[in-house]
Amino acid sequence: MTSLPRELNGLNVSRETIDRLNTFVALFQKWAKAINLVAPSTLAEVWSRHIADSAQIYALNPGPRIWADLGSGGGFPGIVTGILLSDTGGGWVHLVESNNKKAAFLRTAILETGARASVHPIRIEEAPSEIAQCDAISARALADLDLLMEFGAPWAERNSDLRFFLHKGRDYQREVDKALGRWRFDLVKHASVVEPDSVVLELSKLSRTS
Repeated sequence: MTSLPRELNGLNVSRETIDRLNTFVALFQKWAKAINLVAPSTLAEVWSRHIADSAQIYALNPGPRIWADLGSGGGFPGIVTGILLSDTGGGWVHLVESNNKKAAFLRTAILETGARASVHPIRIEEAPSEIAQCDAISARALADLDLLMEFGAPWAERNSDLRFFLHKGRDYQREVDKALGRWRFDLVKHASVVEPDSVVLELSKLSRTS
């Protein structure tokens, strides 16, 4: 592949970044044959289904930010964000992944692509004690909104400007309604560039109701 797919044409990235993304896709496809990184049925659609889905997160919050990517798994969106940050010369992605095989894949991906990221092979509950500060939190296909807020609350208490960028499917409103029982937050819903019925939920000003 010599250019970005149409889903990413809105991103202004360098030739070096495109090369890094290509390197990551090749590495991902190699490792996915041995360990379960994503649903096997989506492997043939890596660019349109996974790279584009991940890159839209960075497009919503560009620039040299410090990210905590929770449950990084196959590197979506965390590694993609780290690669896109390489054009900025700043920012960082803390990849939180407790599965040792997936953590090994993420380390290899960082080494081969030069992504601005590091791996934390720990449980998400332990991450706030190891990662002191972040500007943004991302998570993809990980947990209900209520639990994601619980994970992110320690960082929100330290940084009033913290924002969450969370991939959610068509049932997202149920999760929002449930979370409103325990949390106060501002919410912006962004239509997904990949799935017509999906959204990226941007949350800010998180606090507990009591």
